[in-house]
Amino acid sequence: MKVLIADDELISRRKLQALLTSWGYDVVSVEDGNTALELLKAPNAPRVGLLDWVMPGKNGVDVCSTIRRDRPEPYTYMLLLTAKDAKENIVEGLESGADDYLIKPWDPDELRARLRTGQRILQLEDRLVEARETMRFKATHDHLTFLLNRGAIVDLLERELVRTFRERGCTIVMLSDLDHFKNVNDTYGHLVGDEVLQETARRLLASVRSYDFVGRYGGEEFLMVLNNCDTSQAIHRAEELRKAVANSPIQTSRGPLSATMSIGVLSSRDWNRRNAAEILCEVDAALYRAKASGRNRSELATPDALCNLPKVRQK
Repeated sequence: MKVLIADDELISRRKLQALLTSWGYDVVSVEDGNTALELLKAPNAPRVGLLDWVMPGKNGVDVCSTIRRDRPEPYTYMLLLTAKDAKENIVEGLESGADDYLIKPWDPDELRARLRTGQRILQLEDRLVEARETMRFKATHDHLTFLLNRGAIVDLLERELVRTFRERGCTIVMLSDLDHFKNVNDTYGHLVGDEVLQETARRLLASVRSYDFVGRYGGEEFLMVLNNCDTSQAIHRAEELRKAVANSPIQTSRGPLSATMSIGVLSSRDWNRRNAAEILCEVDAALYRAKASGRNRSELATPDALCNLPKVRQK
């Protein structure tokens, strides 16, 4: 674990550094509060700070309060080292955001014990953060394909449309559906169907840019939201995704299977200020037309072909 020592007394700083290094810590030492603050706010910052109360630049209390305000995560465990032993000083130090307080001259065994306490607190915090992120992932991602789930991808679409209209940009929206997917499930079983969905998801994700969005819209349907694309690119990009699925068989536990998909495509620039629900209606209608026209093709949604969905779409 990396530990920062901030102390303007050279002898004290070197003694602390030698001691912590012998205990197995990765030590960084500085002599003023401003440098300490910069290091504690850096991307790969030390997780523990041993801060002298009085030092040039920002003092230890100021460093604590600034870190608590500006860098809530990942948590930094901070221990003040000072000769100030009055109760009001201890209260002030802890109120500033320090986790612990050690009176000079400090005892090595006590210091080591307090550092171990800090390490346990940081390990607990890391486990809580990991659990939170796991829950967040499960709440926003499909459990089978690990793509964004319907709620998350629609929410991102809504946000992207707002941004696009504000910046007068263009977003390409695609809704795809695997052709004859029911036959795969009926013939080979749902486990093989799951393998086809997983590989389709992988190919779609590999075929878009890192800042585009791909989600499982439902069943064998996938929704793609491509940022900063022009209308002239819409069908070309859709065809790239369609070919990524159709051009090579999908390897499954029952052998290679061919799969194709139909895609409805829409450019937000063609539709003025439509909301996400209206956009999805229009792109779904384009997907239906792609199915009705023979499948394994892309169809562009245009304002002269308004949403008028039939009750049952061909699969």
